[in-house]
Amino acid sequence: MLASAALLLPLLSAAPPAGADVPDAGSLQGQFARAAARHGVPERVLLAVSYLQSRWDGHGGAPSVTGGYGPMHLTDAVTALARSVPHHSEGEEDPRGDASRAVRSGAEAPVPAAESLPPRLRTLERASALSGIAAEELRTDAAANIEGGAALLAAAQREAGLPASTDPADWYGAVARYSGADDSATATTYANDVFDLIRSGESRTTDSGQVVTLPPAPAVAPATEQVTALGLRPPAAGPVECPRSVACEWIPAPYEEFGDGDYGNHDKAERPSSQSIDYIVIHDTEAVWDVTLKLVQDPAYVSWQYSLRSSDGHIAQHLPLKDVGWHAGNWFVNAKSVGLEHEGFLTSPDSWYTEAMYRTSARLVRYLAARYDIPLDRQHVLGHDNVPGTVTSTIRGMHTDPGPYWDWAHYFGLLGRPITPSAGPDAAVVTIRPGYSAHQPVYTGCAVAGEACAPHGSGAVRLHTAPSADAPLVKDIGLRPGGQDSTTGVNDTGARASTGQSYAVAERRGDWTAVWYLGQKAWFHNPGKEPTAVNARGLVLTPREGLTSVPVYGRAYPEASAYPAGVPVQAVSPLPYRLLAGQRYVVGDRTPGEYYFAPVFDSSGHTVVRGHEEYYQIQFGHRVAFVKAADVRVSRT
Repeated sequence: MLASAALLLPLLSAAPPAGADVPDAGSLQGQFARAAARHGVPERVLLAVSYLQSRWDGHGGAPSVTGGYGPMHLTDAVTALARSVPHHSEGEEDPRGDASRAVRSGAEAPVPAAESLPPRLRTLERASALSGIAAEELRTDAAANIEGGAALLAAAQREAGLPASTDPADWYGAVARYSGADDSATATTYANDVFDLIRSGESRTTDSGQVVTLPPAPAVAPATEQVTALGLRPPAAGPVECPRSVACEWIPAPYEEFGDGDYGNHDKAERPSSQSIDYIVIHDTEAVWDVTLKLVQDPAYVSWQYSLRSSDGHIAQHLPLKDVGWHAGNWFVNAKSVGLEHEGFLTSPDSWYTEAMYRTSARLVRYLAARYDIPLDRQHVLGHDNVPGTVTSTIRGMHTDPGPYWDWAHYFGLLGRPITPSAGPDAAVVTIRPGYSAHQPVYTGCAVAGEACAPHGSGAVRLHTAPSADAPLVKDIGLRPGGQDSTTGVNDTGARASTGQSYAVAERRGDWTAVWYLGQKAWFHNPGKEPTAVNARGLVLTPREGLTSVPVYGRAYPEASAYPAGVPVQAVSPLPYRLLAGQRYVVGDRTPGEYYFAPVFDSSGHTVVRGHEEYYQIQFGHRVAFVKAADVRVSRT
């Protein structure tokens, strides 16, 4: 009987999940079934782990932001690092964004040596040794990649001294180990997410056009105690401000004085009692995790509130939420925001972010939004590339992350705020929402200037001067004062609208829709059969009667009379754009003019200046902007 039972084990492992059709051997679903059977891993476990890493996508062989390849996210950061460039060394942006003290320039993020990379960034090498499959094949062939991932899971189960059980519940420890996390809290969170997927099930069409299904198994109760045998460290203790559903540790950013009035790397404050927190800013780091932590712990560098690790979604908090980080390049936004940096070192934006990081990031954002009453919309959850330059001279230096490949539609689905129509076909407002995977506009400059990037799904649409793909792109006179056309460069935001951003409709003509954008009419392709926007409703504004145009600002600062003695008056300096009569723009918020005066290390003299002048935040171009409430009239569409 024992021999018979042993012979049955591979057969039982090979059986498809209950309720599933027997997959075609050549299909992606079949490849998961075959790899699971060959390595004695329950198919449900293999499918759920892969989904949490890549959502079963192959990404055409391109690496993730941390050098992970294929559906199983087998990491080969040594190869990926060969074409990496630090992000925060790009551009001329002063992350602090305030002229009350010397410009704070970011240090260059060093590229780590291959031998210093931790094991979690070199799993492809081990998968190759375990499976006998060549590294290049693991990087580029989905079936091989799945085999490699199954081999890693089976090895983790053996090393834990556990049998190759057919019951998914017996694989909790192996799944926790697969995360690559070095702390017990992150490994547990990752494993919990995998088993939540096993219980709830999932089905999706992948980037290769194949439907993969994980049928639900609500009765699976994993052996969670297996994590204690892994010997992982506890997370660093500290005053973390995170939801219980994520793994979060305290790695503080320093607040140090250097002499001669210089200090770093953030400012003390008393938010929200001093100022409201109105924004959450999404960044990517373009540095591996260990380098990211070194940068934020550099007293002479800049800072942000949270860092998120790509491979497993682990979170580190660096600043108390009451304090102000130097991260967005605009002091008004910094003083009223929380910054989230997402790990990634590749400037080639055809790389991708893991599902594990998307999910923990969304949980953190939901927590912050509930705590500070921040609306979950794209007027308040901003990309760094949506933050405006403070004045005309800073526009060209503003950073452009997380760029056109961040999946805002999926992210807002995880936030519980999916982007869906809220108005009929003749709506006066549209919200950008292309189908991410199928929508693949050509970008250039990912690896080499002027050369096309690898084909990749995108949540951004291009804006033209007329309803034709052959028409020039609209101009951004802030980015190009000489009046040159915008380009298809991956970092050129001059003629780009991104998923979730809402604009007032200027005209419709056939398959094209025009919106008001940077003071001009801008057209994007929006065919009825494959729409790239949904119809919406909301508040819009236009210049009040008698005004032919009104100025637009990059920050909402108070009028001069609001400043007390000892606080230098900040110029209310307009940007080079104008909002013209007859044009309408979607309103995001109404805010009083505010300025946080914090030019020195001693926070006892820090002052919040609040004026009577009020502003509206609007979606003006790819970035938000501000107009004075007294200059405009607001109406509901």
